[in-house]
Amino acid sequence: MKSAKCFSDRHYPIGKIDDKLYSSFTEHLGRSIYSGIYEPDHPTADENGYRQDVADLVKELGVPVIRYPGGNFVSCYDWHDGIGPKENRPKRMDYAWATIETNEFGIDEFCQWAEKVGVEPMIAVNLGTGNIKDAGDLVEYCNHPGGTYWSDLRARNGHPEPYRIKYWCLGNEMEGSWQAGHLSAEDYTKKALEAAKIMRWVDPSIKLVACGSSYEMLPTYLDWDRVMLTELYDQVDYISTHNYTMNSGQGTTNFLAAYKQLDSHIKNSAKAVEFVKAKNHFEKDIKICLDEWNVWNFQDIKLDSLDDLAGLTTFEMTSAEKWEIAPSILQEKYSLLDALVVGGLGITLLNNVDTVEIACLAQLINVIAPITTVRGGGVFKQTIYHPFHMLSKYGHGTTMKAVVEAPTYSCDFGELPIVEPAVVYNEETDEVRVFVLNCSQDEDTEFTVELQGYGDKKVKKHLALFGGDMEVRNTIEQPDNVTMKELDVTGVQGTTVVLPKMSWNILVLG
Repeated sequence: MKSAKCFSDRHYPIGKIDDKLYSSFTEHLGRSIYSGIYEPDHPTADENGYRQDVADLVKELGVPVIRYPGGNFVSCYDWHDGIGPKENRPKRMDYAWATIETNEFGIDEFCQWAEKVGVEPMIAVNLGTGNIKDAGDLVEYCNHPGGTYWSDLRARNGHPEPYRIKYWCLGNEMEGSWQAGHLSAEDYTKKALEAAKIMRWVDPSIKLVACGSSYEMLPTYLDWDRVMLTELYDQVDYISTHNYTMNSGQGTTNFLAAYKQLDSHIKNSAKAVEFVKAKNHFEKDIKICLDEWNVWNFQDIKLDSLDDLAGLTTFEMTSAEKWEIAPSILQEKYSLLDALVVGGLGITLLNNVDTVEIACLAQLINVIAPITTVRGGGVFKQTIYHPFHMLSKYGHGTTMKAVVEAPTYSCDFGELPIVEPAVVYNEETDEVRVFVLNCSQDEDTEFTVELQGYGDKKVKKHLALFGGDMEVRNTIEQPDNVTMKELDVTGVQGTTVVLPKMSWNILVLG
């Protein structure tokens, strides 16, 4: 059996964890909205058409913020189409995903659903095909108390009280050629600056997220951030970036080590922010909003390699024809291995809370999501539901610096220790929660936690995600093939436990 140690001293914090680290994202894409959140004819639907079985799982996840309505969708979207009497709302072509948007569900429905499930909306405005005045009007419609055209229209549409939306995204992935209304860094900066100005004139209390570099494959990577932030730094509160991990052609070892790639990606964004701050003598800090992250294996997109995405402007699906209404596209069937990787990515988020304040698992329902529904039928938890749920349940407090002493393994990201931990100290419960990914593929690992300054602690609970078959998946017929297991700790001596090979673990010490 291999052995590894994790050292943590209470005098060395990384940063306080913001609850918004466990946020999510839902887009008008596939069945994320229609037959996901909203299905009026479903047996569990309430008077507004919201599926209660889905609402219950969203509440269980403890998601604090949900980003909406896109994603690529938002760059073609006219929010006016989704308000007012439903029988008057137009059906439109959605160019982003080659589907038909019925507009039965719009900003009012989303905000009212968000209130029902206890989450805070984060709204993206269209800075692709949309204009800056439309962005200001949307803030007025959502946030102004009354006495103006758009706020009074909201009241007539059934919601006299303002929604008081705090978080707003200034477009989506605007540096990508696949985006409708794609812009250069200079042109995006001009448009976002003017939109931000109008939006803050309407409501000075809002927080704004600027589009940063989305993906490392793009030739403008990080240069975009430098150009954009030089003008926008004092006008925004966050810079966004996106990161997807794919298990295709890289092998299990590199896939497991994806946490290291995400760590580098986050640190690159943080360095770009720090460069602009230092060069221009700005005083405030800007945090990172990782408003899209997940494992995405592109199971039904025709794609030879990720390199193709750099110039891709049309996504071609294998699971649907063009111009269908709410087709079953991008419905990843996640494996146990995918769940382990999502857990590892979550550990990276915890270890970067000094720069990352908001992170949105993309997406929430049906589309590359932890929750999958059946039209007119049941709902089940994908394998990735479980690590995300455990992160949102146990990952609160302060992340502490962790130092590892362990055997190493080789991968494309370098020579890495076989265990990757994040140590969280919860001040309210006086507990230390250790999240740890064991990347050893051939044998279990004896894992010892050595703490300084926390008082006398011992292992009270050991939760683990593991199994003999890494390709096993949850289905509607067999929804519990993959779940978190609680391991017996009655015989544990001190702070040493055994981590199963290829496992994601949570240790609670108190």
